[in-house]
Amino acid sequence: LFGIVTQRLGFKRMYVLCEDGKIRVTRTPGRKRRLWIREGDIVVVKPWNVQGDEKADVIHKYRAAEVEFLRRKNLLQKLDALQQM
Repeated sequence: LFGIVTQRLGFKRMYVLCEDGKIRVTRTPGRKRRLWIREGDIVVVKPWNVQGDEKADVIHKYRAAEVEFLRRKNLLQKLDALQQM
């Protein structure tokens, strides 16, 4: 599930606007803690089994070149439409 980071909360947590229209509190688990994630970054999130509408884990962060590739392939249309609202 694609998402865009809207706000950092600290302690590996952040708000992410997901392409399904929900804002989830996400965390960066395990070894990915050293991953530098900023507001506006495009990430892949995996909703939890319990409280999946509210919480998720960050699986991957896309770099700028990868984001442009995804936009050319029209995979971020829903996310761009939500961001403009």
